[in-house]
Amino acid sequence: MLQYSEPQFLPRKPSRSPARKASKAASSGSQETEDLPYRVELWNEARTAVEQVLAITANASIGYSAFYAAARDHFDRYITLRHKNTIVNRWNGPAH
Repeated sequence: MLQYSEPQFLPRKPSRSPARKASKAASSGSQETEDLPYRVELWNEARTAVEQVLAITANASIGYSAFYAAARDHFDRYITLRHKNTIVNRWNGPAH
């Protein structure tokens, strides 16, 4: 039986207490939204609320690509592309 006593083979010891990890995770929520400002949103039939967020990205090109793909896949629904809180583009779908 082999025993490994070198540091790279030993299990890692936790470097932080669980309370510090939880507080860091809670504070990183706002940081994530700043890092990923583009969102593609699928709205409900009445256009009163977002039903599903289809994509979140940091890159405008990827955001536009996801928006156009969503408009093609959900051609009968209201879809928005947001940059932070501003609607950059929207697909209204057919008028009924």
